[in-house]
Amino acid sequence: MYDVFGLGNAIVDTEIRIDDSFLTQYGINKGHMTLIDTDRMTSLLEALKDQPKERASGGSAANSIYAIQALGFKTAYGCKVADDENGRFFLEHMRQAGTEIDTSALTTSGRSGQSLILITADAERTMNTDLGISAKLSVADLDLACLQDAQYFYVEGYLCSSEDSSKAVATCREASADTEVAFALSLSDPSMVEAFRAPLTTMMGNGVDVIFCNEEEALAWAKTDRLDLAFKELKDISPEIYITLGAQGSVAIDRGHVHQAPGFPASALDTTGAGDMYAGACLAARLEGAEPREAARFANYCAAAIVAMYGARLGTPSEYQALRKAYPS
Repeated sequence: MYDVFGLGNAIVDTEIRIDDSFLTQYGINKGHMTLIDTDRMTSLLEALKDQPKERASGGSAANSIYAIQALGFKTAYGCKVADDENGRFFLEHMRQAGTEIDTSALTTSGRSGQSLILITADAERTMNTDLGISAKLSVADLDLACLQDAQYFYVEGYLCSSEDSSKAVATCREASADTEVAFALSLSDPSMVEAFRAPLTTMMGNGVDVIFCNEEEALAWAKTDRLDLAFKELKDISPEIYITLGAQGSVAIDRGHVHQAPGFPASALDTTGAGDMYAGACLAARLEGAEPREAARFANYCAAAIVAMYGARLGTPSEYQALRKAYPS
């Protein structure tokens, strides 16, 4: 039995701190994730070759699954990597935490996914992602038995940018339709909502049990500038919704009831992974029996810890356990 079966891209993050002028010079949309090809990735890395870099295994759903595992739960993760340096690095990092990954996820050809994360002085992160072979994640790469033994099936919205990956999500959703596995989905990024709305809608099927998004993604989905209208639109899709609001905390919507969960003070250095940590911590709290409002509060606390440091994850699983013990309940 697994508590959560996650499905998402396998990405190795390369983080570099830059000035806003670099974004302007290279025509990069600040604060968003942009899909790029290998040539573009090569040219950006060449331009930044003299800058200090930090590397970590990443990917939105992978970050959330890592957090859930480190917080004391049992997880499995479906993904696809190549047999290259980045692929081996990714798998080893996930396995060190205890997350189970089928070795069929490792293929001998192609390039593993990589994301160049550019961090400006205001702590904003801008991602340029080359999905590599991760874009070819398909049903053939998945162990559906792992999914059907889970309590939650958690998916990142980024998968809607790939036809193969979108089909894999649909197959998993259908395979778990007659079980008690809850389907949880992160909208991931405003660019996914705006550029891939149709496949994202298809991924949702007839509805989702849990949705995670930030304010910008919620407004983009509802095509409005009013959050109250976004609430109404999202409630038609899912009975349980979590919308993050940055320093203001988050909102938990539970079967139509809107609950405000205040944020925790943090000196923001890097927002990378804040939403991923939020989703992971929230699902962990729900697995322990917390009501949505309290789960959102715990998730706010964990997200505040992530933005106060560089990187999308805490250093070791023991740091997640320490964070959990320090939580002011």
